Amino acid sequence: MKHTLRITLILVLLFFFSQVIGLLVTNSYIDHKTTEQTGNVTWVDLPLDIQRPDVKESSSFMYIFAAIIIGTLLVFLLIKTKAYRLWKLWFFLAVLICLTISISAFINRYVALFAAFALAFLKIYKPNVYIHNLTETLVYGGLAAILVPIMDLSAVIILLILISLYDMYAVWHSKHMVKMAKFQSESKLFAGLLIPYRSKTVEKTTSSGSSGKIAAKTSRLPKSGHASGAQKPGIKSAILGGGDIGFPLLFAGVVMKGLMLKTTVFMGFAKTLIIPLFVSLALLMLLLRSKEDRFYPAMPFLSIGCIIGYLFILLI
Repeated sequence: MKHTLRITLILVLLFFFSQVIGLLVTNSYIDHKTTEQTGNVTWVDLPLDIQRPDVKESSSFMYIFAAIIIGTLLVFLLIKTKAYRLWKLWFFLAVLICLTISISAFINRYVALFAAFALAFLKIYKPNVYIHNLTETLVYGGLAAILVPIMDLSAVIILLILISLYDMYAVWHSKHMVKMAKFQSESKLFAGLLIPYRSKTVEKTTSSGSSGKIAAKTSRLPKSGHASGAQKPGIKSAILGGGDIGFPLLFAGVVMKGLMLKTTVFMGFAKTLIIPLFVSLALLMLLLRSKEDRFYPAMPFLSIGCIIGYLFILLI
């Protein structure tokens, strides 16, 4: 087992919580009254005139996957040039947009913008573990509210397959996720959940990329939880990459979109929660069976959890 049982369970619970929050956000952007009247899922506009991509649902996976590849290449360009300030600005804007969309699901959009700006600023420029994980549980709901409306079930399944294959290649073959993780560590920015804890022994440093890799690393967070350039012996972090959170949420959101045409809002949402439950169990099994100082692509396992959860929904 890579981490202690307590830390493993906390990480899995945070993952499940982020999925539930993401589905609540996505559901809030469905115009249920119009959907019931027309028989087609209708979506509420995003705040501040943010536009969703205008693409066909069936081919949306190609654009999303292409964007991931282009984004990866841009990150490598930033790594080569050590453009930490540009990386922070890019990261800040992405977090700000997604947080604004997510928080607007619950409160006035202008108040949400102010709250999102404050949280994004603290996350990027005054980081601590509590703000980091709070924003991580919120940010993927905003991303789902953008992408779920432009995808159908076949597209999101193909996307899961592509991401799983890419994850295995990036972790086991090219190992370029290691470079990306190191860059994120040096810039003190990380997309994904992070739980620092004290280890009895100083472990060899390992890390996780944002597209989906499970890892344990020696943490840069001191006991207070604030970011620090000094490495603290015996402090490790349980990490789950942002892609491992985002892609299962996209799948669950697309399934929920379809269920809203077949049942009540409450039942549609309740049934959808079966998917995060199975994905969380898949994550738990992976963490329990993983070994220290070993890299594991998480998306193949989480994708299997997605499919099993969906099949279970079809049976009930």
